[in-house]
Amino acid sequence: QVQLVESGGGLVQAGGSLRLSCAASGRTFSSNTMGWFRQAPGKEREFVAAVSWIGGTTHYADSVKGRFTISRDNAKNTLYLQMNSLKPDDTAVYYCAARGPGGGIVYAASRYDYWGQGTQVTVSS
Repeated sequence: QVQLVESGGGLVQAGGSLRLSCAASGRTFSSNTMGWFRQAPGKEREFVAAVSWIGGTTHYADSVKGRFTISRDNAKNTLYLQMNSLKPDDTAVYYCAARGPGGGIVYAASRYDYWGQGTQVTVSS
C-alpha cells in the first residue's frame, strides 16, 4: 500500500521558518516527480513547488519563490519543503503529492496520483 505521510507543520510567527517532510512508503518514488500543494480555508488547492524525478529540476509558485525550497532524498524516499520568511498568507494545509512514474513537472493537482493526508501550517501576524 502506497503511503505519503507529511510532518513538520505547526504554528509559527510571521518571519519564521518551518521544514515539512513527506515520507513515502509502499514503493520507491525515485522515478516520480513530487510536489507540494496547499489549501487554505474556502480556497482551492494550489501548487506550491515540485521537483522532477530526473535532474532535480524545481519549479515554484510565484508567491513562494525565493522563500521556499523543495528537495528530495531518494535514498530515504523522503521529500522536503523548507519554508523561510513565512507570511500569514502561507497559512494552509500543506499536502505532499507524487505523479506516476516518469511524469514531468505539472502544476495541476489532478495530474498527481498519490497524496498525503496533509499537515497544518499556521502563520500568526
